[in-house]
Amino acid sequence: MIETQMLIKLKDRSEDALEWFIHHYTPYVSTIIYNIIGSSMAIADIEEVTSDVFFAFWQHADDIQPNHVQGYLAVTARNKAKNKCREVGCNIPLEDQVIVLNELSPERQLQQKELSMVVRKAVLDMADVDREIFLRFYFYYQNIEQISADLQMNPSTVKTKLRRGRERLKQSLSEYIE
Repeated sequence: MIETQMLIKLKDRSEDALEWFIHHYTPYVSTIIYNIIGSSMAIADIEEVTSDVFFAFWQHADDIQPNHVQGYLAVTARNKAKNKCREVGCNIPLEDQVIVLNELSPERQLQQKELSMVVRKAVLDMADVDREIFLRFYFYYQNIEQISADLQMNPSTVKTKLRRGRERLKQSLSEYIE
């Protein structure tokens, strides 16, 4: 409720509202950024990217819908961190490097869109805890120790849930391919 009110104030260009979001979301945003660039850059770089995220948040406040603030900040933090990596030449994990050799045909674009929908459905069909673990590990780049501490679980339980999530995803994809 408070977040929605603050978002309305932010859209009216209230600096107090921006400060409220910065206060509440800086740890979250910084964690995402750190998980992507933390080992290859200085703390000052992480702070710079965090500032860039909140600046983009300020600039695009009119486009952000209530209950989508956390998602917007997560995606923006992830993209800004990757851009910073590319800018300074640090290594991004291989699965995040995209090399476009040629434009995709309309048929291939449709296939990729369908595949994305299958993956999304498979992840959304997971139990809440399993989905959270899966997203924290693969989307937010958190390590198993951090996830287990945050969710108060045994690390082996987290590993098991990740393995089962991968198996479910593989099963969903094999059904799609057949």
